[in-house]
Amino acid sequence: MNPTHPMKHCIRRTLPVLLTAATLGSAFTFAQDKPESKEVDPKMAEMMKKAEAASTPGAAHKALEPLVGEWSAEVKSWMAPGAPPTVSKGKSKATWIMDGRYLQEEFHGEFMGKPFRGMSLMGYDNMEKKYNSVWIDNMSTIMVKTEGKAGEGGKVITLTGEYACPMTGDLHKPTRQVIRILSNDRHIFEMHDPSKGENSKEMEIVYTRK
Repeated sequence: MNPTHPMKHCIRRTLPVLLTAATLGSAFTFAQDKPESKEVDPKMAEMMKKAEAASTPGAAHKALEPLVGEWSAEVKSWMAPGAPPTVSKGKSKATWIMDGRYLQEEFHGEFMGKPFRGMSLMGYDNMEKKYNSVWIDNMSTIMVKTEGKAGEGGKVITLTGEYACPMTGDLHKPTRQVIRILSNDRHIFEMHDPSKGENSKEMEIVYTRK
């Protein structure tokens, strides 16, 4: 009978112990890393449900869908009540952003013979139940902010606000903007100065789908 080498005998006795210890150690580590299961607080669950509903686009957002696309624009501007308008051409592209929460429009045209570029963001606030709009352009440093509601089944959206007019110096010039959705291929934007009474229209843009 061949004698067993002492080192081999030691390895045979030690290896099972090391494997067992490693297995127990891994199980203990896994148990520590595994998150404890806890039931969601009913109040927190209800708050999360309300937050999700308030942040999900709905029918009021869908009402803006006819405005999406690329458009040819005819712009009429009235410098004074009753005066003939100046007429110019432009183009526009409107797209959904933020997963259908906001409508972004990029407008290119001319104003007083100079290239004009503008951009607007429009959306519906589910919490306050109203539309909000912000307009900026390359001919001013102001941001025109308006808000309002829709009528006639969502086909007419009326927004109001005020802004600092660089031409008159009025820091609180009132404005009323009306969007009339005539069809999926045509809509009209109007800008009014309510302080002018019946002849309040300052601008009209007729959009025709390209």
